[in-house]
Formats: sequence, structure tokens, C-alpha cells
Amino acid sequence: MDAYDGGSKAPPGPDEPGAAPPSPPAEGRTGIAGLSLPYQIGVAVALAVVAVLVCVQVGMVFLHVAPSNTVTKRHGGAIDDWIYPEFEQNWKLFAPNPLQQNIAVQVRAQVATGDGGTRTTGWFDLSAQDGRAIDGNLLPSHTQQNELRRAWDFFVATHDGQNRPVGLRGSLSETYLRRIVTLRLERDDVAGKGGAVELVQIRSRTTNVKPPKWSDEKVSDRPVYRVLPWWSLPKNSETTVTTVAGADRAAGSVQ
Repeated sequence: MDAYDGGSKAPPGPDEPGAAPPSPPAEGRTGIAGLSLPYQIGVAVALAVVAVLVCVQVGMVFLHVAPSNTVTKRHGGAIDDWIYPEFEQNWKLFAPNPLQQNIAVQVRAQVATGDGGTRTTGWFDLSAQDGRAIDGNLLPSHTQQNELRRAWDFFVATHDGQNRPVGLRGSLSETYLRRIVTLRLERDDVAGKGGAVELVQIRSRTTNVKPPKWSDEKVSDRPVYRVLPWWSLPKNSETTVTTVAGADRAAGSVQ
């Protein structure tokens, strides 16, 4: 008998007749699938409730921080009841809110004519000129898009309601705005042959954007004007250019 023979009582090998087939490995069940059916139902219901609460929370916070709209006007009380005091937010979705007004910057000039007289021009709508330059232009310049708008915002931010400067930046914003409108008038040759621009006057024309047709909001369509006093032009243009370079940086800092 072979020394490695298991004897007559040894179990048959897997390839020998009478051997039992190997049992498949047991598959482990983890997570929710490892729970019994009642527990699986309970967990599914709990997850559904949590998902609904999360959706409601996100929706309520969105409406709370969004600008005033039809939904918030109609259901503002319910939104506030949900948010306050536990979920109060001190920020808004847009900062600042989307513009609801069209602001146009306009200028006119007092011109000394070549024959010794003076004349006053009509109002030139500089914002409309920029708008026409941007409309249909795939690559509008930074000047056309932002220069005049930033100059006016810079002026408004540094002056009170009576157009009086507040602090040193107020004087700087006046120089910046005056220089811009002067360059625009020179570009359009407002003075004419032999003439010279002596004074400029700037005003803003503000009109409300019409609400959509589905809204019941009522706004006035009458324009509101803010008229600045007449400004004389500086004689030292080189100094003005240097000052305006600093004003350009300051105007960008207020945006």
C-alpha cells in the first residue's frame, strides 16, 4: 500500500465517484439590504422624509434671500415663519440686487464761438452712445461697457443728495467725471471750428424698468433727473490726466 494512501476509510476526492459537489460561497448582505423587510421599509420612509425636508429647506432659504418677487409677496409670512429665528440669513442672493432702473448720463456744454459769442448745446446722451456701440458688438471695449457707468457710480457714492462732495474722494470723482465728458465732447467736435468748450453740465435720467406682463406691480414710467451744477474746465490738462488716472483706480475700487 502506498505510504500516502489515505486507506479505505478516507473520504473520496472531488474528482472521484461519490464525491459531493462543492457548496457555493455565502453572499454577505450589508447596508439596508441586510435588514429585515419591516426595517427596510422604515429606513426608506425615513430617508424620503429627510429628502423632502431638505428640499423644503433649500427652497425656503432661496426664496428668503432672493429679491422680492411674486411668490415672496404672496407667501412671505409662511417663508418668514419657516426661516425665523433658527435659519435667519443676513445675506442676499444678489449683491447688489439686479438693476430695476435704467440710468442714462447726459451732458451739455457752453461753447465760446470763434466770433466772440457763446452758445449752449443741447443734451448729449452719452449712455445711449455707449449702448449703440455695444449693441451687436461681439467684443465691446471695456471703455464702452464700464467707464461712464463706473464714473457716475463713483460720483453718486461720494456725494450727498445736494451734489456736495463727501470727503476727499468726492473731489476726485468730480475730476474723473468731468474729464470723461470733456473727452467725449471733444471727440464729437462739439465746439466746432474756432470754438472752445468753457463749461459743462451733467445730469442723469433715471427710468424704471417695466415689470413683466404677468406681474401686478405698478411702477411710474416718468423719468427722474438729477442735474449737477455747471463745471468749468481746468486749464492744465496734463495735471488733470494724472489726477484722472488715480480716479480710475478709485472708481474701480467702489464696484
